[in-house]
Amino acid sequence: MGAFERHLTLWVALCIVVGTGLGYLFPAAFETLGALEVAKVNLPVALLIWLMIIPMLLKIDFAALGEVRQHWKGIGVTVFVNWAIKPFSMALLAWIFIRHVFADHLPAAQIDSYVAGLILLAAAPCTAMVFVWSHLCDGEPRFTLSQVALNDAIMVVAFAPIVGLLLGISSITVPWSTLLISVGLYIVVPVIVAVLVRHWVLRTGGDAALQTLLKRLGPVSLGALLLTLVLLFGFQGRQIVDQPLIIAMLAVPILIQVYLNAGVSYWLNRKLGVAHCVAGPSALIGASNFFELAVATAVGVFGVHSGAALATVVGVLVEVPVMLSVVRIVNASKPWYERRA
Repeated sequence: MGAFERHLTLWVALCIVVGTGLGYLFPAAFETLGALEVAKVNLPVALLIWLMIIPMLLKIDFAALGEVRQHWKGIGVTVFVNWAIKPFSMALLAWIFIRHVFADHLPAAQIDSYVAGLILLAAAPCTAMVFVWSHLCDGEPRFTLSQVALNDAIMVVAFAPIVGLLLGISSITVPWSTLLISVGLYIVVPVIVAVLVRHWVLRTGGDAALQTLLKRLGPVSLGALLLTLVLLFGFQGRQIVDQPLIIAMLAVPILIQVYLNAGVSYWLNRKLGVAHCVAGPSALIGASNFFELAVATAVGVFGVHSGAALATVVGVLVEVPVMLSVVRIVNASKPWYERRA
């Protein structure tokens, strides 16, 4: 991880401050940007999110799905945690903390939207950053690649139904047409574009050309992420200045969810006798989120001014330091893990 990526939380925090300040001082400008919509899709945010997502998807070789059988236990644990535990545990945590514990300290009109944003965050398993976390814990690279490819394939068909189910359970009206448009715009189309571009680059220039392209696009992806944060926090400027503790309250269920799911994944792998080089990335994949997709869907479904958009970008704020702490725990506990029966 480069110096810029290692300090991503600092840059995110700075973008939050800048975006919030600009939104508070120049609300009319952000209202104009927020009105640039087509079919409820905000065009500036949509463009930035494409610049975020497509370079990350270029890293994924979907041919690696053929290797799933080699690590079926670790794959099974991660799929189970990502799709059967994580979205539902977040829905429960959101109900506990947002609807009850913190309800009196949050804007009543945004409670449903905050819950929706947290559900969107948990329903999208991480894609690109997982390769970094796996590398830092000496994870098996072929397992990580095949697991990420499988998660993305599942996401194409499972993301919208799970989100729709949980939003319905939470008594939140699901705008199905907008949700499906978001899935098409931010999952299906980027995956197709990334697969075609990756295939063309490998065919014309080989792996060296692909690595060069990824290196060039890395700053573009991170830059788009940071500009997106400036926009989103600018749209929320007055609300955040009036109630700055909102971010801290939204972070609580996210933090609990990360450690809970990482712990469950790690423990299940140990019980099943999975090697530590697979259990480590399995725990990390089970804990982290594809926050770019969550942000995009929240903006598309609920709007740039919504509490859902704010809740998803809080996930960006805590991602790096929290996942690095999970990496540290996985590495430090390796002797204990390998003493299994």
